[in-house]
Amino acid sequence: MEPLLQVEDLRTYFYTRRGVVKAVDGVSFSVAPGETLGIVGESGSGKTITSLSLLRLVPQPGGKIVGGKILFEGVNLLQLSEAEMRDYRGSKISMILQDPMASLNPVYTIGEQVAEPLRQHQHLAGKTLWDKVTEALRLLRIPSPRERLRNYPHEMSGGMRQRVVGGIAISCRPKLIIADEPTTALDATIQAQYLALLKDLQRQTNVAIIFVSHDFGIVARMCDRVAVMYAGKIVETASVRELFSNPQHPYTIGLVNSVPRLDRKVERLASIEGQPPALLNLPPGCRFAPRCYAVFDRCWQEEPPRVRAADGHFASCWNVLYPPSPTEKEEAASTGHARA
Repeated sequence: MEPLLQVEDLRTYFYTRRGVVKAVDGVSFSVAPGETLGIVGESGSGKTITSLSLLRLVPQPGGKIVGGKILFEGVNLLQLSEAEMRDYRGSKISMILQDPMASLNPVYTIGEQVAEPLRQHQHLAGKTLWDKVTEALRLLRIPSPRERLRNYPHEMSGGMRQRVVGGIAISCRPKLIIADEPTTALDATIQAQYLALLKDLQRQTNVAIIFVSHDFGIVARMCDRVAVMYAGKIVETASVRELFSNPQHPYTIGLVNSVPRLDRKVERLASIEGQPPALLNLPPGCRFAPRCYAVFDRCWQEEPPRVRAADGHFASCWNVLYPPSPTEKEEAASTGHARA
């Protein structure tokens, strides 16, 4: 199947007084129609900036997309004018932001905010417009949608506000939705309901979803494939089943091991020692090397290539290309010493 979205070597930098911050540095991935791709990683790994780059909404004036391609249905979005790009935002590609209270304007009614993309992209008005707005709210299972059109954001609960943001995103029936940690502010019950709504919506419309999260439980439930980000790069890509059953990159292994399991009783949860590197003046070699239990000399000198670990499974790690022996792996895990 031809990909709906193809991102190739995307680079987004921030130019500051202290130097150049390489927030997204050579990211490549694809999304097929109707597919859900999860992007996971620690805070600061580049997930949100990658999402904003796809819509060319990088914070200004410091941020700039300096290289790569963003091919949507074969069209390179980086070559479009700002006016042409506005035709894509909300119409063909929509984004659900993390905090609905920051996304919604407190002085406009819910109806006006859901109606805005329909006016802009489909030039609707009158009864046709408000029927479409009501349909969008009903699709997100908001009770009494006609009455809710006159409400303001502060008059709704957090779960309802998040559904309204989803209603804005789907109002023009886009082909791709970017969901940037849309369940962070929701409690467990409302979170489960919202995720079920997104899956139902996807089945009805065949929309593709990029789901940005740091919650592996949500990723396992929602996604078909997963891209793991660390320090501005994608270090591993695989199907959900493959990633959980056979992670290859030491960072992914650490993330998977840190998730509590109901079938195991442990006194202390696993953790990854250290902190992600500052993205100013990065040293050569692997960016995860200072925190890696399987580091060896080459990791400090050369950046690892993207290696095929299995069908559809890729990881950027020297240990995948040159696997350590069982003895070396055990020694590295227990002592933290580098192998030659």
